[in-house]
Amino acid sequence: MDFRQLETFIEVARLKSFSKAAEKLFITQPTVTNHIQNLEKELGTILINRMGRRISLTKAGTLLYNNALNIINAFEMTKFEMQTYQGHIHGHLDIISSSVPRKHLLPQLINDFLKLYPDVTFSISNNDSKEVISSILEGEYDFGFVGAKYETNSLEYIDIMEDRLVLITPPNFKDDLQNFDEIELKDIINSSFILREAGSGTREILENKLKEINVNIEDLKVVANVADSESIKEMVALGTGVSFISEKSVLKDLCLNKYKVLNLSDIELHRKFYLVCHKNRNLDPLGKNFKDFVLKNRVNEF
Repeated sequence: MDFRQLETFIEVARLKSFSKAAEKLFITQPTVTNHIQNLEKELGTILINRMGRRISLTKAGTLLYNNALNIINAFEMTKFEMQTYQGHIHGHLDIISSSVPRKHLLPQLINDFLKLYPDVTFSISNNDSKEVISSILEGEYDFGFVGAKYETNSLEYIDIMEDRLVLITPPNFKDDLQNFDEIELKDIINSSFILREAGSGTREILENKLKEINVNIEDLKVVANVADSESIKEMVALGTGVSFISEKSVLKDLCLNKYKVLNLSDIELHRKFYLVCHKNRNLDPLGKNFKDFVLKNRVNEF
């Protein structure tokens, strides 16, 4: 039994797609098909039900999948232990993250991790929290970082960092207020708002907090929904409107006086960021090592 065929079978089973498996493994789709067919021929059974573009595992396929994971993980663990013994750990980690942890948590974590394991490489993809969750559930990534929980029994969320949302306004907004002064929601309720896109952790937190005080986000005058915080900050600085944004993303900008940073006195906007992974999917040794490293170096205080 060829290890490459097992790896291909595992990715097809995870992603439920021959084409996605080919892309993940950097091989052609015909090669993926050939690997699966060879496995089925060797084992004398059908492993995958093919129904047009939809695929699913047969009972034999499910049995092989569980055992294949154990075989591959045992092999990878052996390689990892040998590399550790020889002082030469290498490999590649694919990480998907929402914007705030990608900008304000991962750079330091990766830098510190590479000091210990300089031959490891990373690919970091950015998406909103909802899409990060979807990618992990579909098997495209083993773990990721998000700013909001989307409850499902298949996922494990681990607290790694605290943050809060602040209100940012044009610099000439209410001259009597200084940075981090408090203001009530009623004083800005009629303002023009620039909000993060639906699916982002920031948007999710804001919607939930407003609901707690019986305010529907759809009742606000929203002039723009924007997918990145840097564009939002520029629009606020130009006077387009006000917005809610991660405090961590504004601290370095305070000296520029491009916008004013305020706290709402009547809404609690603290939130947490999470390392999220699939409960029923075993990480390879390098992934597990990185996860353990993250947990040891999580930011516990605000």
